Amino acid sequence: MAGESPEDPARGSGEQVRDAAIAAARNAFAAGSYARTTFKGLAAAAGVAPTVLRKYYDNKDAVFAAALRLPTDPVGAVPTLLAPGVEGLGERLVRFTLDTLGDPQVRDDLMSMARSGASAAALTKSLQDYLDTTVIDRVVTAVGVPDARMRVALISSYLIGVAAGRYVMRIEPLASASEEYVVRLVAPTIQALLDPRTSLPKPSSTGATG
Repeated sequence: MAGESPEDPARGSGEQVRDAAIAAARNAFAAGSYARTTFKGLAAAAGVAPTVLRKYYDNKDAVFAAALRLPTDPVGAVPTLLAPGVEGLGERLVRFTLDTLGDPQVRDDLMSMARSGASAAALTKSLQDYLDTTVIDRVVTAVGVPDARMRVALISSYLIGVAAGRYVMRIEPLASASEEYVVRLVAPTIQALLDPRTSLPKPSSTGATG
């Protein structure tokens, strides 16, 4: 019968389904396993079929955005970041990262996860994987730079390292520096990595074996 189907949302209210999915996403994020988490797995943790969870969230990134209570949708922000062109893109990407992860609600949630036992390494890994998937991969692909994978890894490592040091580990003087000062320090490096005219050094073929 329809009322007994495991896909029937009548088994729990929409709010219960959303709460369960968000709790599962937060647990995965705190464990550093964002990249390994699937939409199907989040649905299973919420006790519903993926088709039911999709009534509330389009994909797993939408669940994680809700779980982190992000002030903006990272995927939706990509066109705005790209619209003015490559010039100034580094600064816009740095500001976006700091504004998103520095939001008081997001910071409180990250610190709550840390107080609940999540390691800084696990949180940093999940943050980096999430930012890679939702923003940096898309930006780098749209710009069309060479050595794209290396640039994505460098950009995300730098941005998440700065954000984690500032908001999670509270490393001074980074934690108390003004956002404008941090942007001025970080943006030139990110801009160089996003500029197709700037070549990366070629890997050295010597020194690997001594």
